[in-house]
This record gives sequence, C-alpha cells and structure tokens, in this order.
Amino acid sequence: MPGLDITALERIGPLDADAVVAARERQQRLTKPAGSLGALEELSVRLAGLAGQCPPPVPQRPALAIFAGDHGVHAQGVTPWPQEVTGQMVANFVAGGAVANAFAAQVGATVTVTDVGVAHPLLAGEPDRRIRAGTRDFTLGPAMTLGEATAAIATGMAVANELIDAGHDCLLTGDMGIGNTTPAAALIAAFTGAAPAAVTGRGTGVDDVMLAHKTEVIAGALLRHRPDRADPVAALAAVGGLEHAALAGFILGSASRRVPVLLDGVIACSAALVAQAIAPDSVLAMVAGHRSAEPGATVALRHLGLEPLVDLGLRLGEGTGALLAFPIVASAVRVLRDVATFDSAGVAEK
Repeated sequence: MPGLDITALERIGPLDADAVVAARERQQRLTKPAGSLGALEELSVRLAGLAGQCPPPVPQRPALAIFAGDHGVHAQGVTPWPQEVTGQMVANFVAGGAVANAFAAQVGATVTVTDVGVAHPLLAGEPDRRIRAGTRDFTLGPAMTLGEATAAIATGMAVANELIDAGHDCLLTGDMGIGNTTPAAALIAAFTGAAPAAVTGRGTGVDDVMLAHKTEVIAGALLRHRPDRADPVAALAAVGGLEHAALAGFILGSASRRVPVLLDGVIACSAALVAQAIAPDSVLAMVAGHRSAEPGATVALRHLGLEPLVDLGLRLGEGTGALLAFPIVASAVRVLRDVATFDSAGVAEK
C-alpha cells in the first residue's frame, strides 16, 4: 500500500506452530484440571505462538499510547460536549489527572500522548505529529485525504516501534476525541456490514433524540461515500478519524514486532478492523481488553473473532479498559511459565 511500511507489514504473519503445540501440551500437564482457566489458557497459547517460544515472556513493561484528534462531523450535533474538551483532556493526560493515568499507575504502565489532529491544542507536541486541525465533516466530503490517513497510520506505527525499542513488551491502545464514537460507528458499519443502528451508541451520553440524529448522520455518510473494506485506507479516509488511523498503525506496528497489543473500547475496535483489513494476521497480536458498552464494540469484536477479558459496562475510553485487563494478560502467561506440572510436583493425575 503506497506510503506504508511494506517491510513491516510483510513481517505480520501466522503464529509459530511449534510454540503453539508446545503451549497446548504444557497446559494439559499443569497441576489443574484441563480447561479450568477458560479463556486464559487459549490466550497463553496464542501469546506463545506470537512470541515463538513456550512459555512466552511474561509482559512486565506495559505502555499506554493515547492518540488524540478532533472531528469535523462534530458540527452536525452528534455530541453535547464542546470540541475544546479534546485539547483540555490532552493537557489533563499530560498532567497526570485523568482516569487513565490513575489506572496506568496501578499497573505500572507508562502513558504517551500523541496529538495527531486536535483542533484546539493546548500543548506543543514533541515531536510534532499533528497532521491537521481535526478531520473534515464527512457529511460533506471525505474526512481525510488518502495522504492524511496514511500519514496518521505511519505515525501510529512509529509510536509503536519507539515504545518497543524502549523495552516495552505489551502495548495498550488509548484515545481522546470529542465526537469520535461517530466515525468509529461508521467504520464498524463499513467493515462489518452491520446496519448503522446496530453499531451506534450514546457515546458521552446523548439522549434519544440525539442518538437518532447521530445514527442518521452515520447512515447518510455511508450512503454518500460507500466505503469499500477491500480498500481499507480509502474507507478509513472517507469516514474515519485521525486517531482511528493512528491506532490502526499502532496495532500494525505492534503486530509487526510480534508484541501483544491490548485493545481498549469502541474506538480501538474500529481501528482494529482497519488493521485487520490491511494485514489479516495482525489480529493474532490483538487482545480484547474489555467489552465497551457501545454496541459497535461487540459487533467489531465478533467480526475480529476476539473475546473480551473484562465486561464492566465501561464506556470511558482513554485506554482504561485495556489497563484493567493488563494484569489478566500477565497472569495468563505466568501460569504457563510458573505453574508446576503433575510430574514435577508429584501430583497424581486422574
């Protein structure tokens, strides 16, 4: 795909078959009934295949990356919140005052904030990765040019590589953007074929009238642009957001380095659909941190074939659900590494 790191994309491939077999066999020999840890067992097997070794390394240095951007479709009245809040929340993340910061401190995760398209920025980005002052209104035309969407994807890939090069062994997705559940729903409908009404939620808390209007706005944009999931970057450019594009690149960058990436809520799930369409095997590096209360998240996760680790009715975003799920991921791997086998412990099998 023009403008993307083809070499990195070509590194995204299947799980290591030998490591998968070894992990499954080891799970059968551990001192517990087979299957008793449910989804954690299959997760540990997949992470072994991703790492190419059994047991895989226990992730101990998580890094949350929050990508922020604004949206031209905000002008259509799809949220009651003013657009200025995006930049204000970016400043709050940097100051350490958000829920994501509190959760990150709890699990020892670093927090990196990248402004890819905030309309009213309060901070100077270092390095400056802001692509434009928010997307265009996709009810009037494409939200981004192909070049802008590609640049945002490349930015996400670069952030992933920088964090991995710094020694982080598990990446977590975060987002900030007032109105960003609208493009997320549009992307999910475009990439799954679901009806707009089935994937559009209340976001930051819209009432019934605004929800109906939001659904109509999304349906109209899909009818106008007819985004084709077979051309994922063009579909992303038509109805997506700059932070959605950066998250897709972040996921692809993580997958290309065979490092697990924990998805947060509906924004990350919509970006994951784009990443999967660009590189199908990238889904093997994805772990669904939680099930967002936004209906589109469940539709997207079903399409991706992922089961969320946590279901608490969260709909905050920021990376909060992914942060809560990180200890579960680490625990799944630690079982495979640290639990004794029946033979080594001298425990009789049935």
